[in-house]
Amino acid sequence: MAWILLTNDDGIKADSLQDLVSALYEKGHKCVVFAPSENNSAVSMKISLGKPLTVTRIEDEREGIHQFSIGGTPCDCVIAALDGGLQKLVPGVIPKLVVSGVNLGPNLSQDAYHSGTIAAAREAGMYGMPAIASSWSSFDPEGMEIAIDATIQLIESALAILPDEPANLNRPHVDVHAPHLTSWPDESQRKWEDGPINALRKSFAAGEILLNLNVPRGWNGSFATTRLGMRWYRRAITFSNDTSTFQLGAARIDVDEVDRGDVDSDIVGVASVTCMPSWPQTHPLEMDMSLLAWSLENSKSGLPIWLESTTIQD
Repeated sequence: MAWILLTNDDGIKADSLQDLVSALYEKGHKCVVFAPSENNSAVSMKISLGKPLTVTRIEDEREGIHQFSIGGTPCDCVIAALDGGLQKLVPGVIPKLVVSGVNLGPNLSQDAYHSGTIAAAREAGMYGMPAIASSWSSFDPEGMEIAIDATIQLIESALAILPDEPANLNRPHVDVHAPHLTSWPDESQRKWEDGPINALRKSFAAGEILLNLNVPRGWNGSFATTRLGMRWYRRAITFSNDTSTFQLGAARIDVDEVDRGDVDSDIVGVASVTCMPSWPQTHPLEMDMSLLAWSLENSKSGLPIWLESTTIQD
């Protein structure tokens, strides 16, 4: 079995992370954990520049399990692991996949901008690693075991189509002309059209796209390939009596319907899998958005079509 690198933003002691590690272990997977020592929810891609960060090995007697508590953010944890930490602390361990989560609470719609869970997966992509962010779209942990099950299904689907070793870890080479990448500002060509499945698999393996999974309470066991939907946090500020302090936390959430949106999927009890670019618009490694649209249109059975191991590569 290949190694999986796990992290989160709820902290290394979070039951959701530890339950995922245990479930993966029971299925024979090998796991190395680099996770924050404290809760770092909603820190987005914050990194701790110029600040000494603690690294503490967490004793774990299970063979094939290594855990490290990092005194930093989710992105700090990913950078620490991939940019020398694994080589220093567990020589020879090279992960095949990075998984961030399972997060307690949803990461839907504009949550993608604030989420430490998604940020860790995006950071992994920037280091050339395929990555999954996973969330249980409820703040009540009761029943979260179904999110663990869904996450493992997605992990094992991803492992089945990934190369045994990440070819682009720490990006030793960069091909800005790869068919899956944007040709912006010249958008006259679609270099991926002769092989969209292969192009999407290569983009995932190289870290140019990540997968964002949200599992709803009452999950019906099915998946849907989605895009980000629309939900709005209303009356998000509550002031103290003397107005000297305030607290953030929405009083209500409104939703606007979006065709194949992640929010819309969540409402009807379907786990959403959103393919998200790791790099921002105008960056040379930005995904070709028409290729992502092709995947969305053609993923009829639930999971992204390029994740289906029975799909013949182009």
